[in-house]
Formats: sequence, C-alpha cells, structure tokens
Amino acid sequence: MKKRLFALLLALCLCIPASAAQNSAENFVRQRNYTGQFSDLNVSSPFYKNVAALYEYGLSEGRADGTYGLTDPMTVGQVMIFAARIRSLYRTGSPSAGPDAQAGGGAAQRASRYLQAEGVLDGGLEDSLNLPATRAQVAHVLAGVLPESALPVLYDELITQAYASRRYITDVTEYTPYYTDILSLYRRGVSMGSNDRGAFQPDSQITRGAAAAMLTRMVEPDLRVKPSWNLASLYSAKGTLLSDLVEPGEYCASPATNEEMDSSIRHMLSQGSHQLVLNYPGITPARARQIMEWALSAIKVYCEQSYNAVDCNYSSAGTVTLDFSATAANGKTESYRASAMESAIAVHDQMWEDGTITTDMTDKEKARVYYDWVCNHCAYDYKAGNESLSHIAYSVFSTGVSVCDGYTGAYNMLLKLEGIDCYAISNSAHIWTVATLDGETCHIDTTWGDSGSAISYDYFAMTPAQSRTYHSW
Repeated sequence: MKKRLFALLLALCLCIPASAAQNSAENFVRQRNYTGQFSDLNVSSPFYKNVAALYEYGLSEGRADGTYGLTDPMTVGQVMIFAARIRSLYRTGSPSAGPDAQAGGGAAQRASRYLQAEGVLDGGLEDSLNLPATRAQVAHVLAGVLPESALPVLYDELITQAYASRRYITDVTEYTPYYTDILSLYRRGVSMGSNDRGAFQPDSQITRGAAAAMLTRMVEPDLRVKPSWNLASLYSAKGTLLSDLVEPGEYCASPATNEEMDSSIRHMLSQGSHQLVLNYPGITPARARQIMEWALSAIKVYCEQSYNAVDCNYSSAGTVTLDFSATAANGKTESYRASAMESAIAVHDQMWEDGTITTDMTDKEKARVYYDWVCNHCAYDYKAGNESLSHIAYSVFSTGVSVCDGYTGAYNMLLKLEGIDCYAISNSAHIWTVATLDGETCHIDTTWGDSGSAISYDYFAMTPAQSRTYHSW
C-alpha cells in the first residue's frame, strides 16, 4: 500500500513543475519522457513529435486501451479539455488544477466552464461538446487560451499580405465562422494550412493527430511553423510600363482648353506613344509655336515620363505633329525612359522585400519612405545646363545627381508604382510634387528636402497653404 501511494504521488508530481509560477510560459516544461506509451504511435507515425510532446508535457494520458487515436475525429469537448489543460498549466503550473476546480459535470463540461470563467471562450459551443469538432471550431477554442506574451504574433505581415492577396488561405473569408481566430493561429505559428496555398479547410473535421500538432505548437516555440510562401509576386511591380502610370484620356484633335489638351496628352502617353498629331486648319507659325509650348507645358505635369522637349512640324492643311523627347538624349530617349522605369521597379520591389514598406502603412508613410530614398540617393547637380540628362528621372537612378525635374520625375514614378495619385506642379524656376495621401492633397518637394546636410521634412506633405509660403504658382 505504501509503495502504491508513493507511485501515485510521484505521478502527480510529474505533472507539476518543481517551481511552478503563476501566469507564466515557463510552466511549459516537459516533465516526463515518451517511451512508447501509446501502442498506435511510433517514430514513423504522422504527428509523432506532437503526440509525444502532448504526453511529455502532461497534457495527454491517451485512451484506456493504451492508444492515442491518431486518425480518429476529436470532439469539441475533447478540444476544450486540452485547451483547459494548457490554460491551467500556464496559469497555475498544473494542467488539471483549473478545470478540476469546477464543480459537477463531466470533464468536457468542467473544461468549458473553466475556459468561460477565465474569459477566453464564450458559451457558443456548449451544445456541441459531443460532436466532432471542425477545424474552425478548434481555432475558436484555441485562439484566446494564451495571452500574446506566451503565444506571440510571429508572422503578422506575412499572413496579412498573403491573405489580402487572395492567393493564400483562399478557403477562409470574412464569412467563414471564426475567421479571425483562424488567421490568429497562422499569425502565431500554430497553423500553416494543409497545402502549398495554406488551405485551412475550416469545415472539415479535425483528427486527434492534427489537433495534437496545433496544441503542442501553442506550448513549445520550437514546434511553431512558418509558411514557406513566396510573396514576391504579390508586391512586385515587374512588367509595369510607363504607359501604365497614366490615367488614359480621350483624344481631341483640336484641343481648345487646358482640359482637352491634358486629355490628348494622357491619351498619347497611355498608348505608349511620343507623338501627338493635332489639327488646326489655317494655322499660322505663331499659332504653331503657341500650341507647341502649350503641349510642352501640359506634358510637364507627367515629368515621370521624362519628356521635356518637343519638335513641332505643321502643314498648310493645319496638321500639327508634335514629337516629344528628352533633352540631351541624342536619340536615346526611349532607352533612358526604359532604364529609369526598370530602376524604379527595382527600388519598389526591394522596399517590399525588405519590409520597409508594408500593407498596413498609410499612403503618407509610404510616400515618406520614398522621399527618404530619393534624398539619400541623389545630390543636386549644380553644373547641369539646359541640355543635361539631370532634367529627367534617369539621372536620379543611374548617376545619383539631378535637378528639380529629375528629382520630381523619379519621386512621382515611385509613388505611382504604389498606386498613389500624384502629378508635378511648376513655376518659372522650379517643379515639385502634388500627391493625394490618404485623401488629402499634399505638396512634396524632394529637391528642397535634399538641400541641406540632412533631410528636411519641412517640404514633405505640405498643405497647399504651407507650400505657398515656399513656392508661388
């Protein structure tokens, strides 16, 4: 009798850490070794490490017949029992102290009452204790069992981007029961789904083996999982053309207003063309010059396109042909434009790959990142003349020196790759950016922001009124 009592006391001690603390992940300690206690589990079994860990943490004793039941469905009540044991182990150092303190009823009912008393679960599954648990129900039971200090968010950005793309975890939507709990398990490394797209299968019944994997990942950091998804294609701007950065306009053969000229310019740019053919019957040389200067002023709004020079030919019939190019390009305008676009895409993609830009950032936060990049990677070209490549975006990316229209062109190109609406505004001596950031009109001057020994943010996200204190237009 004494010998039996001693063995019982020893078994109880194995379930309680010698120095148990309250509300501590340090209580998650393996107190015993798995040595084949479950007859249906061996080293080649699916989820072997997880089921063995359940035993070693004192969270499972298996079934009366000496099996664990790897492929059997787990009921809602059984999930609650395991969840309550994990909660109790964290809170008291004993997996049984919490649920055993609940009076009356079976083990599943006591576990459910304990979880509710702890404020980590509602009573919505009370009538389902004896039914096979769906994977969504398991997520609901487990999501609130441990605080973030014990089960931290590890992959928030990865899961947010993957889920928002609708390329991963595609079988979970906002209409899926407990979808926020499901995503929480992914973010904490408790689940990575069942295939290469991270499918969760929320309506499927869960097996005891698959449940063991989730349960043990909650208590042991080394067992947590990170999806091996390649999200490069989600943020990459590869394949974007300069023509894609322009909102298409309608062609007007004889523009008579600024709006009509702008629309014709946008039509040309969105078609990937550098030539605009207009028609003004009875045109005179003076009128042809006016149209040429008017069109050049209109295209300056889209300085990221790098067109800042125009050649005008007209006929006695009134046909006006405008060919746009870049100063100092020497016939290589399209090559410089393509190079600038390729460089801008590389900067954009690197920002996303590095996590410098993330999906949860505001437009203003993203715009500031690119403001910093331009200021840090370019210097003002005080030697530039009118016939210099420093007047186009190419100079910022390829030579690291530029003047205001180069600064502004490169910056606007980067903003537009982010889908931020912007354009260039100018006066007789200067040009800068106007962007819509989170619904607000903001003026941004990267050139002046880079005019001192350190980046100045006086010229970032200015209101129109603030901008007027520096610029006239």
